[in-house]
Amino acid sequence: MADRFFPNQMPYLVEEEEERDQGTLALDSRDSLLRLLSMPLSALFERLKRAALDLKETVVLKTWGSIRGCVRDFTLYSGTLGTAFLLLKSYQLTRNRNDLNLCSEIVKACYSASFQSRDVTFICGRAGVCALGAVAAKHLGDHELLSYYLAQFKEQIKLPKDLPDELLYGRAGFLWACLFLNKFIGDETIPSNHIDVVMNDIFKSGRRLGARLSCPLMFEWYSENYWGAAHGLAGIMHVLLHLKLSPGQADEVKHTLKYMIKYRFPSGNYPSSEQDRNRDHLVHWCHGAPGIALTLVKAAEVFGDDKFLEAAVEAAEVVWNRGLLKRVGICHGISGNTYVFLSLYRLTGNKVFLYRAKAFACFLLDRAHRLISEGQMHRGDNPYSLFEGLGGMAYLFLDMFAPADARFPAYEL
Repeated sequence: MADRFFPNQMPYLVEEEEERDQGTLALDSRDSLLRLLSMPLSALFERLKRAALDLKETVVLKTWGSIRGCVRDFTLYSGTLGTAFLLLKSYQLTRNRNDLNLCSEIVKACYSASFQSRDVTFICGRAGVCALGAVAAKHLGDHELLSYYLAQFKEQIKLPKDLPDELLYGRAGFLWACLFLNKFIGDETIPSNHIDVVMNDIFKSGRRLGARLSCPLMFEWYSENYWGAAHGLAGIMHVLLHLKLSPGQADEVKHTLKYMIKYRFPSGNYPSSEQDRNRDHLVHWCHGAPGIALTLVKAAEVFGDDKFLEAAVEAAEVVWNRGLLKRVGICHGISGNTYVFLSLYRLTGNKVFLYRAKAFACFLLDRAHRLISEGQMHRGDNPYSLFEGLGGMAYLFLDMFAPADARFPAYEL
């Protein structure tokens, strides 16, 4: 199991030191990672911001400049739309209009490439292209383009009957796109009655399978009952927690999460599926404690139940101990795992969680490129993408500049 992650040898807490000049820093004999951890937050965040903007340029060059607008993989997950999402994030931080213009240009190419796709989710489907295009158009002040993307999005509202329920390819992923539009364009951009139809279909589907497994809600993806954020319970519950639930529906979500807490591993980690309850090995956003912790934080916020917060904190301990994965990405890498600490910091204000987020980000800043070049860290099957590669690391570094506002991309709202 240890071959999946680097042992976490970072101190439990490192006190910040006063600002020192570059000459003094150069003479500091301590380990470079320890020097980063002791930097004042303002100085460290500026360094992370600079690294993020440099990485952004590399990602744009590798995913856009090299293809000259000929998009093959349009998705947010592994393709070119992830670069557009990163550019929008950069624009929101720096107000660099060039980033916004390029974001819109990339979305247009992704839109053309997505015509044959039957996928309707934000992360892997055409809905994500239209939703991101609409938000970029709003920032640009292009009302005609905004209306066009919204009209194209609304054409997808009548979902196929055979659609699964999970986040990456199913109903939950479409609902997330609706929530994204309603947050960044305006309430009722996608009317609540359309959202309620999809939400009710998710509950009906979950109840059918849950009745056989003594859990209020359960779902199936390729013949497995997954628990994680990408394909299973955590991701679906996370989306439902953003919706207006009836008292009965709220109870179903609560007890589904309590079922998961009850059957977690003694370590505090979570199985990837009902069929994998004896293998405590994955500590990823997509499978295991990280993605479930983010959902538990949201549940604690929505329900005000300390049991969900306690379980999230216990899951975060697993991430601290086993979450320095030998990958950089958002989905199954250090970048994604860092958001567990950022989410808990946002909810609690506890600076221990901010330190832990800082520690993981510093580990990446200090060592990721060297470890990748030495073959000790996997750069991702799509090495510059948002969810698998350096695009996700750049996004995290941008989020670290304002950690109280950080959100896991395409998951937290």
